[in-house]
Amino acid sequence: MSTASVGGITVGYDDAGGGDPLLLIHGHPFDRSMWRPQLDRFAGAGHRVIVPDLRGYGASAGAAGRTGLDVFAGDLAALLDHLGVRRAVVGGLSMGGQIAMEFLRLFPERVRALLLADTTAAPETPEGRAGRAAMADRLEREGMAGYAEEALPSMVSARTLRERPEVGRHVLAMMRGAPPEGAAAALRGRAERPDYAPVLAGAAVPALVVVGGDDAFTPVADARAIQALLPGAELVVVEGAGHLPNLERPEEFDAALSAFLDRLPAATPEGAR
Repeated sequence: MSTASVGGITVGYDDAGGGDPLLLIHGHPFDRSMWRPQLDRFAGAGHRVIVPDLRGYGASAGAAGRTGLDVFAGDLAALLDHLGVRRAVVGGLSMGGQIAMEFLRLFPERVRALLLADTTAAPETPEGRAGRAAMADRLEREGMAGYAEEALPSMVSARTLRERPEVGRHVLAMMRGAPPEGAAAALRGRAERPDYAPVLAGAAVPALVVVGGDDAFTPVADARAIQALLPGAELVVVEGAGHLPNLERPEEFDAALSAFLDRLPAATPEGAR
Protein backbone atom coordinates (compact mmCIF):
# COMPACT_ATOMS: atom_id res chain seq x y z
CA MET A 1 0.00 0.00 0.00
CA SER A 2 1.06 3.57 -0.73
CA THR A 3 -0.24 6.83 0.72
CA ALA A 4 -0.60 10.31 -0.71
CA SER A 5 -1.70 13.67 0.64
CA VAL A 6 -4.47 14.83 -1.70
CA GLY A 7 -7.49 17.01 -1.16
CA GLY A 8 -6.31 17.86 2.32
CA ILE A 9 -6.38 14.23 3.51
CA THR A 10 -4.15 11.17 3.47
CA VAL A 11 -5.34 8.56 0.97
CA GLY A 12 -4.28 4.93 1.01
CA TYR A 13 -4.10 3.21 -2.36
CA ASP A 14 -2.57 0.43 -4.42
CA ASP A 15 -0.89 1.23 -7.75
CA ALA A 16 0.36 -1.85 -9.57
CA GLY A 17 1.31 -2.91 -13.06
CA GLY A 18 2.02 -0.75 -16.07
CA GLY A 19 0.29 0.35 -19.22
CA ASP A 20 -3.17 1.84 -19.66
CA PRO A 21 -4.54 3.14 -16.33
CA LEU A 22 -7.57 1.45 -14.77
CA LEU A 23 -9.10 3.18 -11.74
CA LEU A 24 -11.38 0.96 -9.62
CA ILE A 25 -13.66 2.50 -6.97
CA HIS A 26 -14.99 0.42 -4.10
CA GLY A 27 -18.52 0.42 -2.71
CA HIS A 28 -20.02 0.98 0.74
CA PRO A 29 -19.08 -0.09 3.36
CA PHE A 30 -15.98 -1.72 1.94
CA ASP A 31 -12.37 -0.80 1.16
CA ARG A 32 -9.91 -1.23 -1.66
CA SER A 33 -9.43 -4.94 -0.83
CA MET A 34 -12.75 -5.67 -2.57
CA TRP A 35 -10.82 -5.26 -5.85
CA ARG A 36 -8.00 -7.64 -4.88
CA PRO A 37 -8.81 -10.24 -7.58
CA GLN A 38 -8.88 -7.56 -10.29
CA LEU A 39 -5.70 -5.90 -9.02
CA ASP A 40 -3.88 -9.23 -9.27
CA ARG A 41 -5.39 -10.15 -12.63
CA PHE A 42 -5.08 -6.90 -14.56
CA ALA A 43 -1.83 -5.57 -13.13
CA GLY A 44 -0.23 -8.64 -14.65
CA ALA A 45 -1.95 -8.19 -18.00
CA GLY A 46 -0.70 -4.88 -19.32
CA HIS A 47 -2.69 -2.46 -17.18
CA ARG A 48 -1.77 0.02 -14.48
CA VAL A 49 -4.38 -0.67 -11.81
CA ILE A 50 -5.09 2.09 -9.30
CA VAL A 51 -7.27 1.09 -6.36
CA PRO A 52 -7.80 3.69 -3.61
CA ASP A 53 -9.53 3.63 -0.26
CA LEU A 54 -12.21 6.30 -0.39
CA ARG A 55 -12.24 9.18 2.06
CA GLY A 56 -13.28 7.84 5.48
CA TYR A 57 -12.74 4.17 4.54
CA GLY A 58 -9.83 1.76 4.94
CA ALA A 59 -6.51 3.56 5.25
CA SER A 60 -7.87 6.94 4.08
CA ALA A 61 -8.68 9.75 6.49
CA GLY A 62 -11.22 12.53 6.18
CA ALA A 63 -14.43 11.29 7.79
CA ALA A 64 -16.92 14.12 8.35
CA GLY A 65 -20.59 14.55 9.03
CA ARG A 66 -21.44 14.32 5.33
CA THR A 67 -19.33 13.34 2.33
CA GLY A 68 -20.91 14.06 -1.03
CA LEU A 69 -20.19 12.06 -4.14
CA ASP A 70 -18.59 15.19 -5.59
CA VAL A 71 -16.06 15.17 -2.74
CA PHE A 72 -15.15 11.55 -3.45
CA ALA A 73 -14.78 12.32 -7.17
CA GLY A 74 -12.59 15.31 -6.41
CA ASP A 75 -10.35 13.17 -4.23
CA LEU A 76 -9.94 10.68 -7.07
CA ALA A 77 -9.07 13.41 -9.56
CA ALA A 78 -6.46 14.76 -7.13
CA LEU A 79 -5.02 11.26 -6.68
CA LEU A 80 -4.73 10.81 -10.44
CA ASP A 81 -2.99 14.19 -10.61
CA HIS A 82 -0.57 13.04 -7.92
CA LEU A 83 0.15 9.88 -9.92
CA GLY A 84 0.58 11.74 -13.21
CA VAL A 85 -2.46 10.12 -14.82
CA ARG A 86 -4.50 12.33 -17.13
CA ARG A 87 -7.10 9.82 -18.37
CA ALA A 88 -8.16 6.39 -17.17
CA VAL A 89 -10.73 3.70 -17.57
CA VAL A 90 -12.92 4.49 -14.56
CA GLY A 91 -14.88 1.71 -12.90
CA GLY A 92 -16.94 1.42 -9.76
CA LEU A 93 -19.34 -0.92 -8.01
CA SER A 94 -22.48 0.13 -6.10
CA MET A 95 -21.66 3.47 -4.44
CA GLY A 96 -18.38 3.29 -6.36
CA GLY A 97 -20.40 3.20 -9.58
CA GLN A 98 -22.24 6.34 -8.54
CA ILE A 99 -18.91 8.00 -7.77
CA ALA A 100 -17.74 6.95 -11.24
CA MET A 101 -20.83 8.64 -12.70
CA GLU A 102 -20.11 11.77 -10.65
CA PHE A 103 -16.50 11.66 -11.86
CA LEU A 104 -17.82 11.51 -15.43
CA ARG A 105 -20.09 14.48 -14.73
CA LEU A 106 -17.29 16.60 -13.28
CA PHE A 107 -14.31 15.41 -15.32
CA PRO A 108 -15.57 13.94 -18.62
CA GLU A 109 -12.27 14.63 -20.37
CA ARG A 110 -10.50 12.32 -17.90
CA VAL A 111 -12.67 9.24 -18.57
CA ARG A 112 -11.37 6.99 -21.33
CA ALA A 113 -14.03 4.33 -20.75
CA LEU A 114 -16.56 3.46 -18.06
CA LEU A 115 -17.30 0.34 -16.00
CA LEU A 116 -20.50 0.43 -13.93
CA ALA A 117 -21.20 -2.61 -11.75
CA ASP A 118 -24.23 -3.29 -9.55
CA THR A 119 -25.29 0.33 -9.27
CA THR A 120 -28.13 2.67 -10.15
CA ALA A 121 -28.28 6.02 -11.91
CA ALA A 122 -31.55 7.11 -10.30
CA PRO A 123 -31.68 9.76 -7.58
CA GLU A 124 -32.62 8.72 -4.08
CA THR A 125 -36.31 8.62 -3.16
CA PRO A 126 -37.66 10.52 -0.13
CA GLU A 127 -38.06 7.17 1.66
CA GLY A 128 -34.51 6.24 0.74
CA ARG A 129 -33.14 9.54 2.04
CA ALA A 130 -34.87 9.01 5.36
CA GLY A 131 -33.60 5.44 5.54
CA ARG A 132 -30.01 6.46 4.84
CA ALA A 133 -30.17 9.21 7.46
CA ALA A 134 -31.49 6.77 10.05
CA MET A 135 -28.83 4.20 9.18
CA ALA A 136 -26.09 6.83 9.39
CA ASP A 137 -27.23 7.74 12.89
CA ARG A 138 -27.36 4.07 13.84
CA LEU A 139 -23.83 3.35 12.60
CA GLU A 140 -22.44 6.26 14.58
CA ARG A 141 -24.34 5.12 17.65
CA GLU A 142 -23.84 1.34 17.49
CA GLY A 143 -20.85 0.73 15.22
CA MET A 144 -20.67 -1.58 12.21
CA ALA A 145 -20.98 -5.09 13.68
CA GLY A 146 -24.76 -5.43 13.80
CA TYR A 147 -25.28 -3.89 10.38
CA ALA A 148 -22.61 -6.13 8.86
CA GLU A 149 -24.30 -9.31 10.08
CA GLU A 150 -27.68 -8.13 8.80
CA ALA A 151 -26.40 -7.00 5.40
CA LEU A 152 -24.22 -9.99 4.49
CA PRO A 153 -27.04 -12.17 3.05
CA SER A 154 -28.01 -9.30 0.74
CA MET A 155 -24.45 -8.44 -0.24
CA VAL A 156 -23.54 -11.91 -1.53
CA SER A 157 -25.75 -14.64 -2.90
CA ALA A 158 -26.78 -17.74 -0.99
CA ARG A 159 -24.88 -19.76 -3.57
CA THR A 160 -21.69 -17.82 -2.87
CA LEU A 161 -22.06 -18.23 0.90
CA ARG A 162 -22.51 -21.96 0.37
CA GLU A 163 -19.85 -22.60 -2.27
CA ARG A 164 -17.28 -19.90 -1.47
CA PRO A 165 -17.51 -19.18 2.26
CA GLU A 166 -14.17 -17.37 2.17
CA VAL A 167 -15.84 -14.63 0.12
CA GLY A 168 -18.49 -14.19 2.80
CA ARG A 169 -15.79 -13.94 5.44
CA HIS A 170 -13.93 -11.29 3.43
CA VAL A 171 -17.06 -9.21 2.86
CA LEU A 172 -18.04 -9.46 6.52
CA ALA A 173 -14.56 -8.40 7.61
CA MET A 174 -14.63 -5.35 5.32
CA MET A 175 -18.01 -4.24 6.64
CA ARG A 176 -17.05 -4.80 10.29
CA GLY A 177 -13.79 -2.93 9.75
CA ALA A 178 -15.28 0.14 8.07
CA PRO A 179 -14.98 3.28 10.25
CA PRO A 180 -18.55 4.13 11.38
CA GLU A 181 -18.00 7.86 10.94
CA GLY A 182 -16.83 7.47 7.37
CA ALA A 183 -19.65 5.09 6.47
CA ALA A 184 -22.23 7.41 8.03
CA ALA A 185 -20.85 10.47 6.25
CA ALA A 186 -21.02 8.64 2.92
CA LEU A 187 -24.61 7.55 3.53
CA ARG A 188 -25.69 11.13 4.18
CA GLY A 189 -23.91 12.39 1.08
CA ARG A 190 -25.18 9.58 -1.12
CA ALA A 191 -28.75 10.34 -0.08
CA GLU A 192 -28.46 13.69 -1.88
CA ARG A 193 -27.12 12.32 -5.15
CA PRO A 194 -28.54 13.73 -8.40
CA ASP A 195 -30.16 11.90 -11.26
CA TYR A 196 -27.31 10.62 -13.43
CA ALA A 197 -29.50 9.79 -16.41
CA PRO A 198 -28.58 13.00 -18.29
CA VAL A 199 -24.88 12.39 -17.62
CA LEU A 200 -25.04 8.87 -19.02
CA ALA A 201 -27.20 9.83 -21.98
CA GLY A 202 -24.59 12.39 -22.98
CA ALA A 203 -21.58 10.15 -22.42
CA ALA A 204 -19.24 9.76 -25.38
CA VAL A 205 -17.08 6.91 -24.08
CA PRO A 206 -17.28 3.11 -24.34
CA ALA A 207 -19.11 1.56 -21.40
CA LEU A 208 -19.54 -1.84 -19.78
CA VAL A 209 -22.39 -2.55 -17.36
CA VAL A 210 -22.09 -5.62 -15.12
CA VAL A 211 -24.57 -6.97 -12.57
CA GLY A 212 -24.97 -10.06 -10.44
CA GLY A 213 -27.98 -12.10 -11.52
CA ASP A 214 -29.10 -12.40 -7.89
CA ASP A 215 -28.31 -8.84 -6.79
CA ALA A 216 -30.85 -7.87 -4.12
CA PHE A 217 -29.81 -4.19 -3.90
CA THR A 218 -29.49 -3.18 -7.56
CA PRO A 219 -31.23 -5.87 -9.60
CA VAL A 220 -30.77 -6.64 -13.28
CA ALA A 221 -33.55 -4.18 -14.15
CA ASP A 222 -31.41 -1.32 -12.80
CA ALA A 223 -28.49 -2.46 -14.95
CA ARG A 224 -30.70 -2.62 -18.02
CA ALA A 225 -31.89 0.92 -17.32
CA ILE A 226 -28.27 2.11 -17.22
CA GLN A 227 -27.46 0.24 -20.42
CA ALA A 228 -30.41 1.91 -22.15
CA LEU A 229 -29.05 5.33 -21.20
CA LEU A 230 -25.47 4.72 -22.36
CA PRO A 231 -24.98 4.80 -26.14
CA GLY A 232 -23.67 1.42 -27.25
CA ALA A 233 -23.07 0.03 -23.77
CA GLU A 234 -22.63 -3.69 -23.24
CA LEU A 235 -24.46 -5.49 -20.42
CA VAL A 236 -23.11 -8.63 -18.75
CA VAL A 237 -25.17 -10.52 -16.16
CA VAL A 238 -23.07 -12.73 -13.87
CA GLU A 239 -25.32 -15.60 -12.92
CA GLY A 240 -25.10 -16.95 -9.39
CA ALA A 241 -23.65 -13.72 -8.02
CA GLY A 242 -25.26 -11.18 -5.74
CA HIS A 243 -24.17 -7.57 -5.22
CA LEU A 244 -20.43 -8.28 -5.51
CA PRO A 245 -19.83 -10.31 -8.68
CA ASN A 246 -16.18 -9.27 -8.87
CA LEU A 247 -15.58 -11.20 -5.63
CA GLU A 248 -18.25 -13.88 -5.94
CA ARG A 249 -17.51 -14.91 -9.53
CA PRO A 250 -14.18 -13.26 -10.37
CA GLU A 251 -13.54 -15.52 -13.36
CA GLU A 252 -16.71 -14.38 -15.12
CA PHE A 253 -16.34 -10.76 -14.05
CA ASP A 254 -12.71 -10.57 -15.15
CA ALA A 255 -13.45 -12.23 -18.48
CA ALA A 256 -16.09 -9.59 -19.23
CA LEU A 257 -13.81 -6.73 -18.18
CA SER A 258 -10.83 -8.16 -20.07
CA ALA A 259 -12.81 -8.49 -23.29
CA PHE A 260 -14.09 -4.92 -22.87
CA LEU A 261 -10.61 -3.51 -22.28
CA ASP A 262 -9.22 -5.41 -25.25
CA ARG A 263 -11.80 -3.77 -27.53
CA LEU A 264 -10.92 -0.22 -26.53
CA PRO A 265 -9.07 1.99 -29.00
CA ALA A 266 -5.42 2.42 -28.13
CA ALA A 267 -4.77 5.13 -25.60
CA THR A 268 -2.85 8.16 -26.80
CA PRO A 269 0.49 8.84 -25.08
CA GLU A 270 -0.98 12.01 -23.60
CA GLY A 271 -4.08 10.22 -22.37
CA ALA A 272 -2.14 7.43 -20.71
CA ARG A 273 0.35 9.77 -19.06
